[in-house]
Amino acid sequence: MTLSPIIAEAQTRATITPLVGAPRHLVDCELDEADLSKLDLSGWTFERCSLRHTDFSGANLANSTWQSCRAAFANFSAADLAEAVVKASDFNNAAFRRANIAATTFTATRMTGADFHGAKGMGFAFEEVLLVGARLAGLSFRKEVLRRVDLAQADLTKCDFRATVFEGCSLREANMDGAQFAGADLRGADLGGLKLEDAALFRGAVISREQAEQLLSGWGLLIR
Repeated sequence: MTLSPIIAEAQTRATITPLVGAPRHLVDCELDEADLSKLDLSGWTFERCSLRHTDFSGANLANSTWQSCRAAFANFSAADLAEAVVKASDFNNAAFRRANIAATTFTATRMTGADFHGAKGMGFAFEEVLLVGARLAGLSFRKEVLRRVDLAQADLTKCDFRATVFEGCSLREANMDGAQFAGADLRGADLGGLKLEDAALFRGAVISREQAEQLLSGWGLLIR
């Protein structure tokens, strides 16, 4: 049975809890600061909803869809977001600490300052995503293709980028301590601000001749 969408209503935990048990479609609903922690919202669709500071910690959000939502500072810590789809949304400063993001896709979404510390799962994807200053330490992007992902000033400590392809991406001034780039194709990445002491991280990676010249010039070496 297809349930009718819930449109343009303010929602709280008290109004959401009776709806649990079947996938629902919320459109233009306001859930700012609502406590929806540990609820089973698997398969739900949130479209153009306001979710600022909403608490989804520990919730089951598997196979959920988030379209054009405003979820700045929302808390998804320890939530199950497996196979969720996030599109054209504002998730700036959202927390995904210890969340399951297996096969989750983030597309055309602003995620500046988002915190993925301890997040787990393989096969997740970012495309046209703004992750400036995000905390992504320890995540594995191995063999992924990153398209138009801005990782400037992000914490990429111990991330696995082996055999990853970067297309139209930025790594400018990111913290890459202990990250792995062997076999990565960095010809489509902005490497501005890379320190000489970080050069060893890119052993085995591919960069263009132009990038090499820019890096050497930035390190004060004369190219003749």
